[in-house]
Amino acid sequence: MENMIDVTLDLEEEIKKLKKELNAVILAHYYQESEIQDIADFVGDSLGLARKAKQTEADVIVFAGVHFMAETAKILNPDKLVLLPDLEAGCSLAESCPAPQFKKFREEHPGHVAITYINCTADVKALSDIICTSSNAEKIINQIPADKPILFSPDKNLGKYLIKKTGRDMLLWNGSCIVHETFSERKIIDLQVKNPGAKLIAHPECEEPILRRADFVGSTSKLLKFIKEDKAEKFIVATEVGIIHQMKKSAPEKTFIPAPPEEESCSCNECPYMKLNTMEKLYLCMKNRSPEIELDSEIIKQSLLPINKMLEMS
Repeated sequence: MENMIDVTLDLEEEIKKLKKELNAVILAHYYQESEIQDIADFVGDSLGLARKAKQTEADVIVFAGVHFMAETAKILNPDKLVLLPDLEAGCSLAESCPAPQFKKFREEHPGHVAITYINCTADVKALSDIICTSSNAEKIINQIPADKPILFSPDKNLGKYLIKKTGRDMLLWNGSCIVHETFSERKIIDLQVKNPGAKLIAHPECEEPILRRADFVGSTSKLLKFIKEDKAEKFIVATEVGIIHQMKKSAPEKTFIPAPPEEESCSCNECPYMKLNTMEKLYLCMKNRSPEIELDSEIIKQSLLPINKMLEMS
């Protein structure tokens, strides 16, 4: 059977072999399992991965991330084979914004410019004016003329944070990320008491009370840069725990404490979708050249416009 794996296989070696055979590049998000991050050619956040996907000379892009990220790679490389180890690797934020409802939202607010966070489906990208990421959103919003009203979708927490940062009044879509909404302010305060001098760093998808308390707020790549440059020895990290692997590699002498979720018994600070990708699935998708990301050519054409606009503006 093509989905059976010989347990004696050295998966790392086999993946490297397949990479050569396929002339493939492996892109991995910071929230992937550590062994996937270690075998990837490039590890990054949404913007970094989008740029890498656009620049690659490879024939095959293997995207260890979630569905919307692999779709973005396909939009930027329509003639390449784009593989995702598990097609079920979705995103709660992208799912909170279905294209038909988003289309209606746009129609109800004509004259507004639609800035949409990259964590959305290709269909929603195709209905947007400009795509943004958490690392370039502020810069993009600041380039929109002051008299032009803005619709910001789908993350309301990131939207509220950006309203504060830019002073722009924006109409927000009511979506959020299941991981970034689970952090417990009470437990974080408790951690701060037990770890004096530890800095709280947070992703802007977190809820407002966490962001208010944070010493630094930024995208995954900005959080990574901050821990390298800052003098603190300890950090409480309020984003998906996968990033801690890169933090430990970047600053092995420092201590990183994952921000705890409200529920004792859950690993809610892990993205269940990101963790669907495994080394076994990575190997199988390369061996079988499947599951493949396929998109309608019209959707590719339409969604490329706001992505290119983002790349120009950032």
